[in-house]
Amino acid sequence: MRGHLDGLLLAVLESGPLHGYAIIAAVQDRSGGLLELRTGTIYPALNRLERIGLLSSSWESAGERRRRCYELTGAGRRTLADERSAWSEFTAAIGSVLNPAVPPGLAT
Repeated sequence: MRGHLDGLLLAVLESGPLHGYAIIAAVQDRSGGLLELRTGTIYPALNRLERIGLLSSSWESAGERRRRCYELTGAGRRTLADERSAWSEFTAAIGSVLNPAVPPGLAT
């Protein structure tokens, strides 16, 4: 997931604010259980994304507990669009190498 964590976090926050454990669950759910993020991985990333202005956060109460909820900023939405575009270009390039089109005339 190296290099793609930011995009994953931004994508799951696109639909609205979530707290840390809900973010982890959303990534796991969307990936069909194939991606498992650890709290020690996401919280530093969430803090960094907030520090650079891609996320904002607020404290919410859940019964006796307080939890920090994160949401996308306008800059975060623009960055997510850029991440999606870069991902599409990357996967297209890799796909072109792994599954090259058969040149016309060579098909049997």
